This record gives sequence, structure tokens and C-alpha cells, in this order.
Amino acid sequence: MKSIIRNIGLSVLLAGVVFAHGSLAQDVPLLDGVTTPAENNPTVEAGKYKKDEPWVIGMSSFGVNANTWTVQVAHEAQAAADRDKRITKFVLLDAGFDQKKQVADIEDLIAQKVEAIIVQPVTSTSANASIEKAVAAGIPVVLHTGRIESDAYTTEIQGGAEHFGKVMGDFLVKELGGKGNIWVLRGLAGHPEDTNRYNGLVQSLEGTEIKITAEEHGDWQYDKAKKVCETLYLNDPNVAGIWSSGADMTRACVDVFKQFGAAIPPISGEGNNGFFGQWIADNFKSVSSEYSPAQGAAGIRAAVALLEGKELKKHYDYNPPGWDLEKVKKYYRDDLSANVWWPSELSEEQLKQFYAKQ
Repeated sequence: MKSIIRNIGLSVLLAGVVFAHGSLAQDVPLLDGVTTPAENNPTVEAGKYKKDEPWVIGMSSFGVNANTWTVQVAHEAQAAADRDKRITKFVLLDAGFDQKKQVADIEDLIAQKVEAIIVQPVTSTSANASIEKAVAAGIPVVLHTGRIESDAYTTEIQGGAEHFGKVMGDFLVKELGGKGNIWVLRGLAGHPEDTNRYNGLVQSLEGTEIKITAEEHGDWQYDKAKKVCETLYLNDPNVAGIWSSGADMTRACVDVFKQFGAAIPPISGEGNNGFFGQWIADNFKSVSSEYSPAQGAAGIRAAVALLEGKELKKHYDYNPPGWDLEKVKKYYRDDLSANVWWPSELSEEQLKQFYAKQ
């Protein structure tokens, strides 16, 4: 068995294989939509981390069970590792949002002498010292799903962040004509993705007359966000638009407006099958920022490229454009549950096994 996935406890996975070549050093295919910043982007020299196969690759997740997206990231990574026969073991450790646990997890992977480590940081500082230890031990570290306040890692693939939030913010500015009151639904407090997505919104609102009248953290979770939206609606239902940092929270707010029989205001969304179904059925105004769970697979590919001795860049950006309703209709699968996230690299077999409606 290659898999050592601990404490996942959820059935997940999906389909629709898509990845392509970006402007990458040595044309390494990491993920469709990934580009290479031209400035302040040093090269990881060819051969620096080359190691003979077989390989053991470790991954430290900030929280596998944070929501359905994070579960799928873990499975995307596992699937990518399974497809490469040179990887004899993939070790995934779950920090469960605990900074001390993440430190211990990375040091555990170092002690196991894995060939490469992939890190999704709990916070912008929680993993810094451990990453430095790993690199000092000759183990390359691939970072994704959150920036850190250190450059000790080997390479990073960063999606979402300011661009993700700005795609949503720009949509609201256009729909509202630059004025009106909005609610802001943020993700997990303290997580770098939450901070940077919000910064993207702030950039969009500069110079407009749009006012944030309510700002709450829904932790990217449906249940918590539904309670938040119910409270906000009961306090003051007069809102011109909603900026939601994640699709599960968007789904929750849409359901709240429907349960009160109210018109759904313009609201931002994300590549989630359940949200896509809502958008198609209710035809409200929205945009879908892309944040593929296949970043988990991209992390595996980056680690493999380093172990093969290929040259990579220090920084890769994943900043694809937002999706409109027509593109959403091409991806939506009525035969699948709401927990599917797009785009994905998981097989049709996995799709039917884990996401077929019961």
C-alpha cells in the first residue's frame, strides 16, 4: 500500500482530468492555469535535489477535514502519487488546525527520511522553523494553499489569494455599479488564504462607494455559514451583494435567502458542484473563482520534478480567470453529490465510487 492517510474519515473524489503546460522551467506540467512570475523569482538549480528512485513523499496538511475541498485535495494528492510507480509510499499527516501538531508532523516526516515534503501551512508562521529544518536536512519542501513569512521552502504553487478574492470583488463592483452595502463571509480566521483573499476584495473596493456592513468568519463550512447568514438576514435583510470566500458558504447563504422567500442578491461563488447546481437552477447573478483541489496533485508533480533533478522556479502562480454560467454548465454533474470540486484530475471510476448520488 502506498497510502498512509491518517484520520481522513470521509469518502471523497472526483473526475475530469485536466492539466497543461504553463510557462514553467523545463516545461514541467504542474497545473492548468499556472504561470511563472518574471520578477524576483530565483531558479532551483537542476540536479540539486535529484535522488534515485524509489521515493517516499510526505505531506503535512493544515486540516484534511476542514471541509469537502480539503478532503478532496488529500485524495487528489494520493491519486497523483498512485499514478507514479516510482513513489512507493505517500505519507499524509493531518495537523487538524493545530500549529504545534504541524510542527511535530513535519519533524516526523524528517525523521522518516522522506525524499520530499509538501506543506499546506496552518498559519503564515506555524511551519517556518520545521521547513527550515527539512531543507537543511536536504529534503526539498513544496508549499501550496497558503503563503508563509519565510523563503526557506524550495518551491511554491500558490493559487487563490489576492487574485481569487479580487475576481469576486471585481464582479460585485461591476454588478452594483460601484455603490451599495455588502456582507463579507470570510474563511478560517488566521489562515493565510483567508487573509489574502480578503486583501483581494479590499483592492477591488478601492475608490468605490461600496460599504461592508457585516463581516463574519464562516470557516469555509456550510453549517457555520448558514447560521451566520441567518443571523445577518434577521438583523438586516437589506443587502445589495455578498462576497463569499468559499462555495460551501455561498451555498449556505443562497439557501437562507430561499428559505425566507427573498430574492438572492449578487453573490460570489467557487467551483463546487453543489453551488453550480444552485446557480443553474436559480439563475442568480454570480461568478465562480477557480481554486482546483488538484493543487494536491500539482504538489506531487513538483516534488517529483525536483527528485528527477529538473530545474524549477521558486514561485508559481495559479491565477486563472473567473468562470461564468456557461462554463459552469459544462462542468456541472447532476449525477454527483454537492461535494465535488472542479476542475479535478480524479478518474471517472473514483467519481462514481465516491460521489454518485445515493
